[in-house]
Amino acid sequence: MGLITSAAVFGSTGHSGQFILASLLALESTKAIYTFSRRAPKIESPKLSAHVERDSSKWASKLLAIRPPPDVVLSALAMTHAEAGSTENKWKIDHDLNVELAKAAREAGVKTYVFISGAGARGALANYFSDMKMKKGVEETIEGLGFDHVIILRPGMILGRRETPHPIGPLLNSIIYGLGKISKILQDGLGQEAEVVGRAAILAAQIAIEGKAPSKVWTIEGSDIVKLGNDLQQA
Repeated sequence: MGLITSAAVFGSTGHSGQFILASLLALESTKAIYTFSRRAPKIESPKLSAHVERDSSKWASKLLAIRPPPDVVLSALAMTHAEAGSTENKWKIDHDLNVELAKAAREAGVKTYVFISGAGARGALANYFSDMKMKKGVEETIEGLGFDHVIILRPGMILGRRETPHPIGPLLNSIIYGLGKISKILQDGLGQEAEVVGRAAILAAQIAIEGKAPSKVWTIEGSDIVKLGNDLQQA
């Protein structure tokens, strides 16, 4: 697999982002990891340069200041509606900030970009639901920026216990775990553990850097996320 020697992560304190960071730190090849967030990651490491800045408008310039640029940038940046307080505020983060950071990464010379999107982002109903519309807009922007490699993960329900509980998260978790008792294939298609999503993002980046991604824009969904995540765990 391709070696990730340096990486930058946005959303590193979030539900799946914390596992992206943990997976990067576990790689022997990775010598420098940069995070940009409003609060410090819970993990500490000599490899980690954590940029804690509550003003997210400064994140892009901080990324541009890294020289040489990271091998890969990964964004799991997203807010729940409860955290955002309104659809307008959520759009500013989930869409506008993600777009700004992707453009900054391209300007910096980053070659591989990984974005944690969501199921349905390119579905028939994407233009009718704000969350899907945000994800779709970010995906389209990233794909058009000219990165050597673009990896888009579209998990369904991201399973696991959240630091900030989702209003109906526990119920949805219970339903999907219950379906898993009937069919693991069904569960893997509908929901993926946050840790598995994080591991899958890292393995996909390694595969792309090695030049073995199936396409320049590689979209990974459902059970394929689970397979990649499990493959990294077993590596």
